[in-house]
Amino acid sequence: MEIKILEQQIEHYFAAGSAAIGDAAAMAAFEQLRDGLEAGTLRSAEPDASSPTGWRVNAWVKRGILLGFRLGNLEKMACTALSFVDKHTYPARTFAAEQGIRVVPGGSSVRSGAYLAKGVVMMPPAYVNVGAYVDEGTMVDSHALVGSCAQIGKRVHLSAAAQIGGVLEPVNASPVIIEDDTLIGGNTGVYEGTIVRSKAVLAAGTILTRGTPVYDVVNNTVIKATAETPLIIPAGAVVVPGSRAISKGLAKDLGLSVYTPIIVKYRDEKTDLSATLEDILR
Repeated sequence: MEIKILEQQIEHYFAAGSAAIGDAAAMAAFEQLRDGLEAGTLRSAEPDASSPTGWRVNAWVKRGILLGFRLGNLEKMACTALSFVDKHTYPARTFAAEQGIRVVPGGSSVRSGAYLAKGVVMMPPAYVNVGAYVDEGTMVDSHALVGSCAQIGKRVHLSAAAQIGGVLEPVNASPVIIEDDTLIGGNTGVYEGTIVRSKAVLAAGTILTRGTPVYDVVNNTVIKATAETPLIIPAGAVVVPGSRAISKGLAKDLGLSVYTPIIVKYRDEKTDLSATLEDILR
C-alpha cells in the first residue's frame, strides 16, 4: 500500500475518535504504520533540506501512534519471570541476532513502533519509546532514555543516564533530534524539540529546553528558540553547564546565579571522535 493511502486512512480513523475502537480496518491501518516505524520506512520526523530547521515533522505519523493508544486494550504481557500491563497495541519488541542489534541483558526495553538500525548497542537498563528512530552504530548506555518520536542519528553516544525527551503531542511539534556523530554526556537532558546538530558535544549534566538560552562565548552570541523554531545547537559545538549572575533584586544582593549552558569551543578536524570529553575541554 502506498504511504499516501496509509496516511489518509490514519487521518480518517484518528478523526473518527472513539468510533474507531473495535474497527478491524482501523487496527489494520495502525499495525501497518507500526510495522513501517519498526522497519525505519516511516518516521515521525525526517530530514528536509527545504525546512528552516533541516527537518520535517510528519504529524500524521504521530497521530497514528496516538491512534494506537486509543485502539489498545490493557492486557498482561509476560516476559520470562516478569510481567507487565500496557496497551496491547504496544508490546515490547524482540530482536533476532541477524538484525545486528545488540541488546545486553539486564532490564532494557524497546517499545513496538520504535526503530533500531543495525549496529545499535543498548546497555542495561535503557529504554526506547514508540516512534523513536535510532540510527546505525549508536550506543544507548545504561539508564539512558530515548523518548517517544525522538530522532537519533548515526554513531551517536548517549552516555549513562542521558535523557532524550519525547514529544508526541502536540502532533505538529518537532521531536527532539540528535544528529550524526554527537556525544551526549552522562546525566544530560535534551527536551522540548531541541535539535542538536552533527558532531556537537554536550558535557555531563547539560540540560537543554526550549526556554533555555545558550551562550556562545566563541561567537559572542546567545542562541534561543523562537515561536517558529526550536532551540538549535550548532554543528560541532561543545556545550558545558554554566551559570550567569542574576543582576537585580534580592538575588543580586545575595550573589545568586541561574543555570545556563555555554558553548566554550567548536570541534574541528583535529578533534579525535573518540576523545573523551575531558580531553576536548582541556
